[in-house]
Amino acid sequence: MDKNTITGIVIIFLIFFGFSIYNTSRLNKAFEKTVVVADSLYNKGDYEKAREEYMNAMRIKPNQANVVLKLNEINLKLGVTRNEPKIDSVAVKPVTQDSNTGKKELAKSDVKQLGPFSGATTGSNDFITLENNKLALKIALKGGKVYSARLKDYKTFDLKPLVLFNGDSTVFGFNFFTVDNKPIQTNNLYFKPLTEERNFLVSSQPQSVKLRLNADSGRYIEYTYTLAPDKYMVDFNVKFISLEKIVAANQSSVTLDWKMYIPQQEKGRKNEETYTTIQYKYFQDEVAGLRIRSTKPEQKDIPTKLSWIAFQDQFFSSVIITNDFFLNGSVSSSGNIGSEKYIRYYTSEVGVPFNVNSSNTFGMKMYYGPNNFNILKKEGLQLERLVFLGKNIIGWINRYVIILIFHWLEKYITSYGLIILILTILIKVVLFPLTFKSYQSQAKMQVLKPLVDELGKKFPKKEDAMKKQQATMDLYKRAGVNPMGGCLPMLLQMPILYAMFRFFPVSIELRQEHFLWATDLSTYDSILHLPFLIPIYGDHVSLFTLLMTASTLLTMKMTGSSPGSDQPGMKMMMYMMPVMFMLILNNFSAGLTYYYFLANMLTYLQNIASKRFINADAVLAKLEENKKKPLKKSKWQQRLEEAAKQRGINPPKR
Repeated sequence: MDKNTITGIVIIFLIFFGFSIYNTSRLNKAFEKTVVVADSLYNKGDYEKAREEYMNAMRIKPNQANVVLKLNEINLKLGVTRNEPKIDSVAVKPVTQDSNTGKKELAKSDVKQLGPFSGATTGSNDFITLENNKLALKIALKGGKVYSARLKDYKTFDLKPLVLFNGDSTVFGFNFFTVDNKPIQTNNLYFKPLTEERNFLVSSQPQSVKLRLNADSGRYIEYTYTLAPDKYMVDFNVKFISLEKIVAANQSSVTLDWKMYIPQQEKGRKNEETYTTIQYKYFQDEVAGLRIRSTKPEQKDIPTKLSWIAFQDQFFSSVIITNDFFLNGSVSSSGNIGSEKYIRYYTSEVGVPFNVNSSNTFGMKMYYGPNNFNILKKEGLQLERLVFLGKNIIGWINRYVIILIFHWLEKYITSYGLIILILTILIKVVLFPLTFKSYQSQAKMQVLKPLVDELGKKFPKKEDAMKKQQATMDLYKRAGVNPMGGCLPMLLQMPILYAMFRFFPVSIELRQEHFLWATDLSTYDSILHLPFLIPIYGDHVSLFTLLMTASTLLTMKMTGSSPGSDQPGMKMMMYMMPVMFMLILNNFSAGLTYYYFLANMLTYLQNIASKRFINADAVLAKLEENKKKPLKKSKWQQRLEEAAKQRGINPPKR
């Protein structure tokens, strides 16, 4: 790679970045201007014109959640039922408000379609709270669903209450058909509580909330939520009582419909999006899921039995777990919905076994809590796999080595910055016996570098490249140096380095933990906010990332005497890699870049210490002594030469 090629690549790179910044800025300004006009019309009550402007905004930037919500609100106000873009896939039907009763009613045409459940089309928009010291649930009478789940021990990045989901946009209910083929969706019907109590506080004993969705003639569906002290897990039992004359006789299952918006909880949105996904466990089998880091819409049909489905973000999850099994399922992700408030929109439909000729009880659990490895592991069913620690050897290192050491250090040290420092030192100490000889090999190569440079002068022509390489290898061999020995430390450290790359961004223990200038070790540290956005890099400057990059260049300069590293193209590539990592890791966890910085500095110190054990005069003396002896050939080289002789090829003379 010559100088002109490198210059061309850099110019193309800069043009691409410049155009990306300009184009993004132009679209954002046009979108914001249109939304401002639409908001102004909306506030004045001119809903028709506001609707037109919101539609124009959608044409500039599709799938913006805040705009779609406004469009749905306007449609409700105007009674519009046209097919508009929606954040969720469930159509929002027009409702009428009775100002005297405070109750909402479905349209009359919809009431007729519900047959025995017509009496459940009206009801009170009331809520029941069920909470312990860790979890606060708000249960809506409409749909009988968990309307919101708040985690008491956690806050969002801007110190607001951490709510996993909240609002009418969340869908949870059973869908099935009656004997006369009428579709029933329990999410849209009103349940009745079995007690007048509206607030349940769990202290020493578990408490339960029971709700019923009544059909005619004493037939009903009953939900029971049970919450125990100190738990994030909620027991959820569903009873289908005497529905044999309501549900179609050939129906062997009902569909559990679950849809949810995943709100942004962390400052580092880009990193949070990476680990926001859907996972599920096959019945008596492994955990699988949609692709992490995917920003495109994705759907997966699952024809086999399932044990649980989880909607998760970087540090928290909502999970539906069956006590037995789901028959099958289908899950989907909206991809990037372009909302400032939400990250993803997830849907799932699972088949629940149902016997129409008897009363059915289906037991489930709901986990609303942190992605804490130890907490999830205690719950069983491989829920700890929600913490993505890598696959194969990377996952093994994290689960059985790093996590154990990390949690042991937690018992004695309160500062997570110090814990990462000690963890890094322990890893380096364990690896040092394996890497010591390699560091010595690098030091010997530094001693021999002047002699290698002399060989370069002796064979200056390109056609002599093979002779130069052969002479260099002979030189190393006579001096007792393994030229590939310098690669061994990196090879040994690679699994550990990649394990850390997986461990730190998903470690909830680091969330909102301060260290030095970093206010949150689970996300990026920022010492300077930029007034513009640099593609890949972002709109801020991370000091730990800069220190990581500088320390990487320092260690590379020390070990830059490996064969081939003196070539201009190779040198350029070597120094480009740390810069690329700086661009990528600027938005990653400060704990991760802090660890890489520490690892680089310890590597540098180990290199310096190893060099002290090298006597340059002794290396050169050994070289001079070995020059007088015939160079011993390896068994592999002997076999190659014998094979060449058999083919009539004479080996080159040394």
